[in-house]
Amino acid sequence: MSALHSVVVTGASSGIGEAIVARLVAKGWTVFPMVRSEADAARLEGPRVHPLLADVRAPETLADAAVLVAERLEGRRLTGLVANAGVARPGPLIAQPLGAFRDQLEVNLIGVLASVQAFADLLGVDAAREGPPGRIVTMSSVAGSMALPFLGGYAASKFGLEGLSHSLRRELSAYGIAVSIVSPGAVDTPIWTKGEALAADDIGARPEALAGAMARFEAETLKSRAAALPAERVAAVVEHALVTPKPRARYAVVRNRLSDWWLPRRLPERLIDRIIARRLGLRAPRR
Repeated sequence: MSALHSVVVTGASSGIGEAIVARLVAKGWTVFPMVRSEADAARLEGPRVHPLLADVRAPETLADAAVLVAERLEGRRLTGLVANAGVARPGPLIAQPLGAFRDQLEVNLIGVLASVQAFADLLGVDAAREGPPGRIVTMSSVAGSMALPFLGGYAASKFGLEGLSHSLRRELSAYGIAVSIVSPGAVDTPIWTKGEALAADDIGARPEALAGAMARFEAETLKSRAAALPAERVAAVVEHALVTPKPRARYAVVRNRLSDWWLPRRLPERLIDRIIARRLGLRAPRR
């Protein structure tokens, strides 16, 4: 790939986003990583890296970022938009402040649409630009097809993102713009550490009936982190989705495709409920 290939990556300050930036820069791409702090922008800046100070929750900052990218492209089309920005705020839905729930929808779902709208012209909606149509990669999760307890807000945002991505893919086919969903399983990134810090601020006392299950859930999460995939694995899949002649509609990035992806999507819902309840001790008290 050459510097004629260009990509905007949202949520690029750490984790999967930062890994995507590093991989594509190494392949010769011009990369526009989107970050929210000047310190992160200064850290990422390089010969082919042009950071954008913007927030997916603030459409006016996205519009300003699109103007800067357009100036750099000099009439060419943007090769790709990777909608990676995400936030997770774990906690029981009955106790989670609505502001924390809304924040996950705002970043993980509405922020994706806001980003697509901001860069749509550069990707190929503007017929006056030169080059082939661009591509969009949305960062979903296995939580976009199986909702676990205590991740309700995150799952709701990712289920919504799946529907949004499918509709976008079908609509944007009129412009030749491909849309692919990437669905990682457990990945070694700071998102869950950040989420736990936010959750501690969100919730005071835990609902008594859920306290034991939440403790088991946290222990299970720690185990999954020990076997988490490196962010670079996801970055490699994103690169493939951006360059392959025929990108798939979806890519699952999991360690064990049978147990982590295929079975949870095909087993009866009530059976999955029983398995989860048994593992976490989610059983109603006897009366």
